[in-house]
Amino acid sequence: MKIMIVDDHEATRKILKSIILLHITETIEFFEYDDGEDAVQNFVSDTPDYVLMDVEMKKMNGFEATNLILKKNPSAKVIIMTSNNSSYFRDKAKEANSIGFVAKDDLSHLFNYLHFS
Repeated sequence: MKIMIVDDHEATRKILKSIILLHITETIEFFEYDDGEDAVQNFVSDTPDYVLMDVEMKKMNGFEATNLILKKNPSAKVIIMTSNNSSYFRDKAKEANSIGFVAKDDLSHLFNYLHFS
């Protein structure tokens, strides 16, 4: 299993990895990026099964990065994660064709979207 984590906060990336590793027993390869632009540039070579995408980042936001990743691979599984749990952000996540939306204040919902063999 390959998971790309895209978040501008290193601590958040570490927390996500720890949570996933606590709940999943299979081997997971992680790819970490602090901006949407880097994620888009590396998506094809990394070939992640899932992308955990933050929204608010400096160079390229998560919605734009999600759109570009899905242009490269329409079946990519991108999960939008944000601290901003507003209906506006939820609607934007749907418009971006992400497979899910997870508020960072309750990361347990992440496992509603991650499916492992």
